[in-house]
Amino acid sequence: MTAPVFVVDDFDTHGTGRYVLDGPEGRHAVAVKRLRAGEEVVLTDGAGRWAAGEVDGTEGKDRLIVRLGEVVEEPAQTPRLTVVQALPKGDRGELAVETMTEVGVDAIVPWSASRCITQWKGERGAKSLAKWRATAREAGKQSRRVRFPDVADAATTKGVASLLAEAEFAAVLHESATEPLASAELPASGEIVLVVGPEGGISPDELELFAQAGAQPYRLGRSVLRTSTAGTAATAVLLSRTGRWS
Repeated sequence: MTAPVFVVDDFDTHGTGRYVLDGPEGRHAVAVKRLRAGEEVVLTDGAGRWAAGEVDGTEGKDRLIVRLGEVVEEPAQTPRLTVVQALPKGDRGELAVETMTEVGVDAIVPWSASRCITQWKGERGAKSLAKWRATAREAGKQSRRVRFPDVADAATTKGVASLLAEAEFAAVLHESATEPLASAELPASGEIVLVVGPEGGISPDELELFAQAGAQPYRLGRSVLRTSTAGTAATAVLLSRTGRWS
C-alpha cells in the first residue's frame, strides 16, 4: 500500500531534519492510523508541493515525528480538467466531489442552475461550500494526491458561460445529444471544461447561452446517469483519452 498522505501548511524542520506533525493531522496519524517508527508517510500542502518521510516516533496522542526527505513539486497536469457541477440535493454534492477528486479532476465549480432544487444562499450556502472543499481535501488525501482540486465559489449561468468561452474544449452533458463524449476530439493542452446539469435537466435558455460560448452537447451512453455520478463517469472518459492515465 502507498504511504498515507497528511496535509501541512509548511515543511519547516527548523534545521533538525525532523518535522512535527501535530494538530488534527497529527492526532489522526497517531490515534487513528496508529503509525509507528519506520513507517512511511507523505506530507503535502495540497497544491503540488510534497515530501516523503519516515516516522521517527510519536509524542502523546497528537504529535508524529517524521524524518523528512526533500521537498519537491509535482507539476500541474495538462490538459487541465474543470467540471461545472450543478447543485444536487442533500449530500449528493459531496458524493460527486469525492468521486471526481478520486478520479482526478483538477477543479470543480458549483453551479446554481435554474432547475436546481437546492440553492446556496447566505449562511447555508457558505456551509455547503465549506463541505465541498473539506470533501475535496479528504478525498485528495485518501486517493494519495498531492495536488487537490480547486473548489470555486458557486457560479451563475453567465459565469459558467464565461468559463466555457475561455476553454480549449467546452462540453455540456445532455441526454439528447447525438455525439458521444468518448469520440470527441480533445486538446493536448490547455483547459477542458465540462458542464453537468441538475436532476431536472439544463434549460433551453442555458443550453443556448452555453452554445453561444462554444460548448457542444455530448452524451455518455444510452443510460441516463444522476447528476452526482455523471461528472465522475465523464471525467474518467476524458482523462483516459487525454493520456493522463497512461
